[in-house]
Formats: sequence, C-alpha cells, structure tokens
Amino acid sequence: MATYIISYDLSEDADYAEVIAAIKAYGTWAHITQSTWAVKSSESAVEIRDNLAALMPDGSRLFVVKSGSGAAWRNVMCKNTWLKEHL
Repeated sequence: MATYIISYDLSEDADYAEVIAAIKAYGTWAHITQSTWAVKSSESAVEIRDNLAALMPDGSRLFVVKSGSGAAWRNVMCKNTWLKEHL
C-alpha cells in the first residue's frame, strides 16, 4: 500500500461531511491541515481522485499525489508520529 496526499477546495454547496467520511473510509488516514489529508491505500491516485470527485460539486478542486520520500511540516493537525511512520 502507498500513502497519498489529498488536497481539496470544495465549492460553496459541497457536503464536507460526505467527502470527509469517504476519506476516512480508507481506514488509515491523517488530517494534516484544514483541507489536506493523507491516506494509505492500494488504489491508484486516479482511483482515489475519481472516488472523491464523484462526491464533489462542479467547481471544486481536488489534488491527489502519491507521497514521495522527503517531507517536512510545521504545526500540522495530526500527530507527527503518524506522518513519520506513513509518509
């Protein structure tokens, strides 16, 4: 399984709870910033994008990228240990 970073800007009429529930359904996740998450998945970035995009109204932005080997952060919402272990 790989770790993916998900970032989004939802349009005004979006159902945040539905999108967040779909992200959490991946099982292993971290809420990094207000609209940035990390998930562990055996799906591809395209599959994750398509699954989440189906829940987002037109005008929403979505970015999914497979995590690389280098990362740095400051004052994130999740635990540093999660990021160190999974990124």
